[in-house]
Amino acid sequence: MQSKPVTLTILDVVSIILLGISTYLALVFAPTELVMGDVQRVFYFHIGTAWTALLGFILAAVFSVIYLVKKDLKWDRYQVAAIEVSLIFFFITIVLGSIWARPAWNTWWTWDPRLTTAAVTELIYIAYFMLRQGIDDPDRRARFGAVYALVGGLSAPITFFAIRLFRTIHPVVIGGANAEAEGGFSMTADMRVAFFFALFTFTIIFIDLFWNRIRLGDLQEKVEQLKLKVTM
Repeated sequence: MQSKPVTLTILDVVSIILLGISTYLALVFAPTELVMGDVQRVFYFHIGTAWTALLGFILAAVFSVIYLVKKDLKWDRYQVAAIEVSLIFFFITIVLGSIWARPAWNTWWTWDPRLTTAAVTELIYIAYFMLRQGIDDPDRRARFGAVYALVGGLSAPITFFAIRLFRTIHPVVIGGANAEAEGGFSMTADMRVAFFFALFTFTIIFIDLFWNRIRLGDLQEKVEQLKLKVTM
């Protein structure tokens, strides 16, 4: 087994440190929101994980195109790594959103356009892994996975724009406001510091986890090749 690169080890440590600082900024440094109170502090990690999930889904679509052009399984491994990490981040996003919704909306879940499209997106990418598990041939699995990731990738931007296109109770905090959206809040300077630092932190964490997952994918590829040699 190849030893872990020094750069990746440093990135592991940096990710933990940044997460600690971001937690402090969200829970202590940022002021308490006047209407929602302390539960609003979930917002910083809620958006941070949502951002990295969207980033990963977009990267997966890009890797899918590159694989379909080059037919190099390396890009399939990159695609799988991006989707797997993003799927976890998006699940955390949904959980944090429910925690925020309980005191804000008096319910853990409502079939709001943003929540509905988010749930559909999560299920689409869970089905992606189910599809891959049902195909043994590596090249065929990669081809089907690439096409599926491209089509499924459309759900990610739809989720992002849902609160800008439909009547919704989900607040629009970034990129303007939907006149028909109910609720929302304006960030103070300290809130913006916590917010942008959270985006930076989760971007670094995504890169760290993505790199680690790629290394795991490379090892899985070697094991699969050995199995094929044994059965031949």
